[in-house]
Amino acid sequence: MRQPVYKRVLLKLSGEALAGEKGFGIDNDIVNQIALSIKELHNLGVEVAIVVGGGNFWRGRSSEGMDRSTADYMGMLATVINSLAMQDALENLGVLTRVQTAIEMRQIAEPYIRRKAIRHLDKGRVVIFASGTGNPYFSTDTAAALRAAEIEAQVILLAKKVDGVYDSDPKVNPNAIKFDKLSYMEVLKRGLKVMDSTATSLCMDNKIPIRVFGLDNPRNIVDIVLGENIGTCVEEE
Repeated sequence: MRQPVYKRVLLKLSGEALAGEKGFGIDNDIVNQIALSIKELHNLGVEVAIVVGGGNFWRGRSSEGMDRSTADYMGMLATVINSLAMQDALENLGVLTRVQTAIEMRQIAEPYIRRKAIRHLDKGRVVIFASGTGNPYFSTDTAAALRAAEIEAQVILLAKKVDGVYDSDPKVNPNAIKFDKLSYMEVLKRGLKVMDSTATSLCMDNKIPIRVFGLDNPRNIVDIVLGENIGTCVEEE
């Protein structure tokens, strides 16, 4: 039986991926498939933390004519909806889960406390970080990089609607070239859309590898942790 190559991982799920083909809201089938893969990792003894985006409900940066801070806070609330949906799917499978929010809302989730999050992971609970960093002007990508550094995750699993990193948008350019491996500096210099520059720099400073892959097959989450070369790996040269 194959053994995991990582002990503690941070899974970053885009909100759009949770919407599936619907394009908006939550596709329960997709969420349940993701939960099954996370449960498999959990059963293998891998400690899993999750950061979920909110783009399937609201994207702060695309709101026109609205105060940026207000728009970003609305986006943070959207991540809470997705986090609760993910928690419900996991707990229906018998996986103990905690949601921690960077903005306090005690009736539905714990406030984010780093030591408590690590304690949950040590006890075998899946921890879902909601509300991004709790600050406007910072994306959930940056939140993923920050939380990964704080909990000392060995890798960020960056699940997207595309199956890796390309030199141009594969939806627009059918001849776009997919990369198997990139350095952090290459991503920054080329302006590649992996994570935003703040998140990429934070991963570079803390030497956290990023594995970018498609969520069209949620099984990819498990296969990457078991050592398969899927998608694009961003790490030190």
